[in-house]
Amino acid sequence: MSDRLDQLRSGLSTVEERIATACADAGRERAEVSLIVVTKTWPASDVRLLADLGVTDVAENKQQELTAKHEELAGLPLTWHFVGQLQSNKAGAVAAVADVVHSVDRVKLLGPMDRRGRPIDVLLQVSLDPPGGQHRAGAALGELPALAAAVLATDHLTLRGLMAVAPLGEDPAAAFARLAEIRAGFLETCPSATWLSAGMSGDLEHAVRAGATHVRVGSAVLGSRPPVQ
Repeated sequence: MSDRLDQLRSGLSTVEERIATACADAGRERAEVSLIVVTKTWPASDVRLLADLGVTDVAENKQQELTAKHEELAGLPLTWHFVGQLQSNKAGAVAAVADVVHSVDRVKLLGPMDRRGRPIDVLLQVSLDPPGGQHRAGAALGELPALAAAVLATDHLTLRGLMAVAPLGEDPAAAFARLAEIRAGFLETCPSATWLSAGMSGDLEHAVRAGATHVRVGSAVLGSRPPVQ
């Protein structure tokens, strides 16, 4: 266990250095960017060690894993994020435990989430894929106004901002530059929705330069994914 703790400590230190350097390069304060450690496929014991190391935000991309870890680690001072593609038949179960849902990309998800009666922070996932690409989930740019309005009309969901993933095979700098433009337009109509969730292990620097307020990092902290059982 001490070896694993040392591995996680080293991974966190390296990622923290990368974020700090990226912030400095972009003329931003380090405090402007929150690190979310994506713990998908890793055991709850790793999440507990991360909490011991001061991590406060962890993420999952599958509802079943989110629910199981949340139950096993009840009592730890963690904010739970859901970052995976959200299925409408599992939206309610995600909303039962998640504090932040990054991947809202269609209106039909909102009813099951809102009916849980819990305060949940919501980000709208916008697609950065070119027309016809559709390699990643996400709402089209033209769908954002109606989707934002639908969130604002709920009783328990708070619209916090946008989330995106760089398209497969594209230069992330170019993708996140487009995202920065999308965000600027979005803030004109939703000025309080200031969060921008973007950047992962391989491209977090580009995301920070584009204004990301939250980066979602897994393998750079935890190492290569364990094989799926």
